[in-house]
Amino acid sequence: MTRRLALCALLAVAPGPARADVTLVGVGTIPGTASDLSGLRGKTSDGTPHDRLGGLGSAVAYTGRGTEYVLVSDRGPKDGASDFACRYHRMDVRVTPGGATPVALKLTATTLLTDNRGRRFIGSLDAFQHPDPERNLRLDPEGVRVGRRGELYVADEYGPVIYEFDPAGRRRRSIPVPAHYRAPRPGRSPADELPPHAVVGRQPNRGMEGLAISPDGTRLIGIMQGPLLQDGALNEKNERVGLNVRVLELDLKTGRPREFVYRLADPSHGVSEIVAVNDHQFLVLERDGKLGADAAFKRVYLIDLTGATDVTGLAALPGRALPAGVAPAAKVLFLDLLDPRFGVAGAACPEKFEGLAFGPDLRDGRRLLMVTADNDFVADQPLRVYAFAVDRSDLPGFVAPGL
Repeated sequence: MTRRLALCALLAVAPGPARADVTLVGVGTIPGTASDLSGLRGKTSDGTPHDRLGGLGSAVAYTGRGTEYVLVSDRGPKDGASDFACRYHRMDVRVTPGGATPVALKLTATTLLTDNRGRRFIGSLDAFQHPDPERNLRLDPEGVRVGRRGELYVADEYGPVIYEFDPAGRRRRSIPVPAHYRAPRPGRSPADELPPHAVVGRQPNRGMEGLAISPDGTRLIGIMQGPLLQDGALNEKNERVGLNVRVLELDLKTGRPREFVYRLADPSHGVSEIVAVNDHQFLVLERDGKLGADAAFKRVYLIDLTGATDVTGLAALPGRALPAGVAPAAKVLFLDLLDPRFGVAGAACPEKFEGLAFGPDLRDGRRLLMVTADNDFVADQPLRVYAFAVDRSDLPGFVAPGL
């Protein structure tokens, strides 16, 4: 191999630090007490209005049409203790650098999510009667991407499982997820899904949190919020000690899986989102679980799967050091959301930055990166959409999705 080819191969595996020529254009907000367009009346079992526009920062995706995005509300208020009807929203997000309103938000539609028979999905932990997630109505939507025909791919943290929905919100099909990701015995409380009751599968509340789609629309890439139980996730006290998070790639035509490893900076962190830069590079959102002035880690990393080992055949991974010959995804800091120049850190800092999406390029040619925060349906916490402008030189391999 020539010296030049060797250098190119090295850069593909371990991309150099991004220059981080990123600026915050602005923040769009909606009051935490706002209503959505579902038309629902009354209140949920916990007293929240059925039409509360909450949690919609859990996931965001660009539709490819003008300035339209889809945003998904997660399972609802009170961490699964409510009979909240699952839904997605369409929103017009206009970004005007230097304008009087740099980020203008306008909700245009709310659509309830239903199964193949037209029954509504709900966020309640109790909404299951069968170990197979596809046979239940409980749903915790935490990732969304738009396909080339306008279909929506939604990652369910409960299963975990991936569903394809039509634009009207009706489930078309399930995308099979390997069995070793799933909770073998779904429970009505997180404790029911922890050791000693379960020793394999996803941790409770740390299932498939992020979802990407390849630019050509042929593959889905899901990422877990934390390590699987069999991957050294917890110690004997069920405290989080593992670092190795699985990234699952699924071929939409054949269903063939490939798995890679993303290493957390700290076992207390979790992964909230993944979005494609091209067919092998992705942005990944990793964060702590702290709010306001206590928030210390809210970062977006550029990762590269080139050179990462396919660990599909490994039934279990160690919690810390990887086995000899197993290489994780290359990872480099791309954007620190708590950088003082953005003014995000401090008393008003959200706990849950959870959504990433590239929008249409800005008029000056810079890339538009949207970051959303989940307000957890807390009435005094506004819904926030952050718009960042990214210099093209920071993502030289960027490929826009073929929507």
